[in-house]
Order: sequence, then C-alpha cells, then structure tokens
Amino acid sequence: MTGPGPRPLLDGLLPGAAVVAERFRDPPEPQLFPQEAALVEAAVEKRQREFATVRTCAREALARLGIPPVPILPLGGAASPFGRRAPRWPSGIVGSMTHCDGYRGAALARSAALASVGVDAESHLPLPARVTAAIATPEESESLGALREAEPAIAWERILFSAKESVYKALFPLTGHPLGFHDCTITLCVDGNFAARVQAGLRRPQDDQGLSGRWRLRQGESNGRPALIGTALAVPI
Repeated sequence: MTGPGPRPLLDGLLPGAAVVAERFRDPPEPQLFPQEAALVEAAVEKRQREFATVRTCAREALARLGIPPVPILPLGGAASPFGRRAPRWPSGIVGSMTHCDGYRGAALARSAALASVGVDAESHLPLPARVTAAIATPEESESLGALREAEPAIAWERILFSAKESVYKALFPLTGHPLGFHDCTITLCVDGNFAARVQAGLRRPQDDQGLSGRWRLRQGESNGRPALIGTALAVPI
C-alpha cells in the first residue's frame, strides 16, 4: 500500500489554462533525445539527471496538451545567458522549466490562452546578506524588513529572488530583453500573492499596470524531502 504523494509545489499556482508537471526525485533512467543528450554529455551526473528529469516533466505537460514528445532545446542566440538557455517550445506553446535540489517542474500552456508563463523553484534557505543587497531595490529592502517581522521563519529574500526569476522567465520570450534584478520591483504579500512592476521599455505596453503571480512555501517532510519555495506568474494575452 502506497502513501500519499508529495504535496505540490507549483501545481495550482497558475491559471487553469496552464498545466504543471513536477517530480520530487529523478527517475532511475530519465530519457533524453540525442540532441538533448549532446548538450550535457560533458556535464557531471547530477546536472545530466536534473536536465533529463525536467524535460521529462515538460514532455508530460506537453502530452496533457495533446502535443507528442519532442526535443526541448535551448533558444540560443540571445545576448544574455538566460536567453541562450531559454527553452524553445513547439509552435503554439508557451512554457517554463525549473529545478533545484529535490525538485523538477515544468509549466506549459497554449499561446492562445496565455501569452507566457514563468516558474521558479528554490530551496527554502536564507540568501547571504550580500546577495540580498544586490538583488533588492530600496523599496524591496524596506518591505523585506516588515515581512520578516510578520513571519520571521520565512526566508522572504529567497522568495523575492524566486519571484524575480519567474518574472524574467515569463517576459524574456515576449520582449527579448534581458532584465537586471533592479529592473523589476516585487511586492510580496503574506497571503501567497505577489505583484511585479517592470521598467518601461523592458515590458509590453499593455503590462504597464503590473503583473501578478503567486508563491508557495512547501515545508520539509519527515521522509527527507526538503523545504522548497515555488513562484509562478502567468502573462495574460
């Protein structure tokens, strides 16, 4: 008799038009297309396994959208490291992938339903103070202090970092503009929502009122599953 599966991290954070597939451990022999395997043939085993498993998640999500399995290769050719790594999806599909220790996940949707999606997962660990200082705007730094007073057990600076990653992943396919951490201001709410304001010229004109996303803290479990943070943002048509 099997027990209940792990609690979801990203599943349920996006609108119903998006599908999420997630794994909390790597399968024994995750499969790659030859073109994908060539990209990580020189990488260490850990990198190869997370690369393969997150693509397994993406193909599961594609199947739920009625799309047959295809290689998921980097977009390439962009000026930023993220742009070179961003996945190229089949025509008519938008999506985002993420992985961290103990988690792999992918979120996809049809481009007729959502303009883009961005997801990110992180271990629930505090960020070093120097990193927090580098990523947070003055407004965000002030709000982090208030959030820590309200919920001191939560690594709010890690959620801030993750939310910015989700925003960047969602907007890059739409604009082609790489974003710096200070190009986007995040307002985190204790109820699991966040708002994002992106500087003019680095976002679509119709997003001038900002974008909204959601975050979730998934506590660690007795079976050794780690505590995780997940953030997700959908860009409307």
